[in-house]
Amino acid sequence: MEERDMVGEKPSVELCKGVNGLDKIVLREARGNSAEVYLFGGHVTSWKNDRGEELLFLSNKAIFRPPKAIRGGIPICFPQFSSHGNLEQHGFARNKIWSIDTDPPSLVSNSLIKTFIDLILKPTDDDFKIWPHSYEFRLRIALASGGDLILIPRIRNTNADGKPFSFTFAYHTYFSVSDISEVRIEGLETLDYFDNLKERERFTEQGDAITFEAEVDKIYLSTPDKIAIIDHEKKRTFVLRKDGLPDAVVWNPWDKRAKAIPDLGDDDYKRMLCVEAAAIEKPITLKPGEEWKGKLELSAVPSSYCSGQLDPQKVLQG
Repeated sequence: MEERDMVGEKPSVELCKGVNGLDKIVLREARGNSAEVYLFGGHVTSWKNDRGEELLFLSNKAIFRPPKAIRGGIPICFPQFSSHGNLEQHGFARNKIWSIDTDPPSLVSNSLIKTFIDLILKPTDDDFKIWPHSYEFRLRIALASGGDLILIPRIRNTNADGKPFSFTFAYHTYFSVSDISEVRIEGLETLDYFDNLKERERFTEQGDAITFEAEVDKIYLSTPDKIAIIDHEKKRTFVLRKDGLPDAVVWNPWDKRAKAIPDLGDDDYKRMLCVEAAAIEKPITLKPGEEWKGKLELSAVPSSYCSGQLDPQKVLQG
């Protein structure tokens, strides 16, 4: 595989060919953490820690053939989440070829972020037939010095006709877990949610934490900025920190649904869990010239216990 340095003096950011010859960017942090991003979909497909352990789930049956979205990693849902609207499922951002943004507007600098790539998506003439709005979607994907994966989306309304537009958004993150039955989520207790398995009926979450024993497809509303996914068997905790993304989707297809998904293995549901930072209940509306900015930061830290309940305050406030 031929690689070439993308940013001159920073060999930690490289452009190369991935599956089926698709362009991808490999980010390598000094301590050995890494991430891979395909220009197709602006799609993060890999995030590894300094021991080379994969932290994201990617289906072995994933189809790297545009315009079919890649199954796993971090698909981007924009400008529509799910099928709640007139567009295709989860919108079109995950089905488009993005470009490297060679001259992005400045972001507030973070000394811990030294390895990153900036991508941009703009509409084509054909896109206007699907969604009649002009926009610039800029995305920074970064690795912090400790290995945290950071995604910063910025969406600007560039309509010349003075019209506003509204959109919903989600990072459809697939986390790699040991066994879904050994996983719990802390931080969503007592919150209201829409249950997509019951025609989006609204309920209030009961219990101390979320565990899994059947198919789940819920949109939690007005969620905290910090959510923890605790994997008992791997003794690992994922921590999601988010800004500008008030909702959180929790999804696992379980056995019956998994068998009906062509690009997902029959038993893959056991090794994956989607927890998605999102803005769904209240669509974001931008007037021409206005910009929305969000942030998602993912951390993976060792869990210091073997079994039993974990005090959520230690995870969510620590």
